[in-house]
Amino acid sequence: QGSGSQRLYSFKDLLVLKVVKRLLDTGVSLHNIRVAVEHLRRRGVADLARITLFSDGTTVYECTSPEEVVDLLQGGQGVFGIAVSGAMREISGTIHEFQAERADGLELEPQGGDELTQRRQARRTG
Repeated sequence: QGSGSQRLYSFKDLLVLKVVKRLLDTGVSLHNIRVAVEHLRRRGVADLARITLFSDGTTVYECTSPEEVVDLLQGGQGVFGIAVSGAMREISGTIHEFQAERADGLELEPQGGDELTQRRQARRTG
């Protein structure tokens, strides 16, 4: 207490200061950092160890699992994400099952496979 007195900081205090510094470095406003830090201060040290923070420079998101992302600046509003790589794998796995057809509506020639296969074969032999 008072000026010139020794200050004591807990591990949690130091951790929060480190997080504040990183958020400032990414361009998050001091006001938004205060809101995010107040949310984090309500948690215990064990909870902080499993939190990952994300920021786009405007808002701060808390992620505690792949299924849970929370916007700390919107009062804990949940947000969602879409794993594009998962959608790509799903499409890639089923696209080979599509029936081949020509874009102009004409029938495919039965010998030699689809039009793309025929063009590739023509390049190789041509």
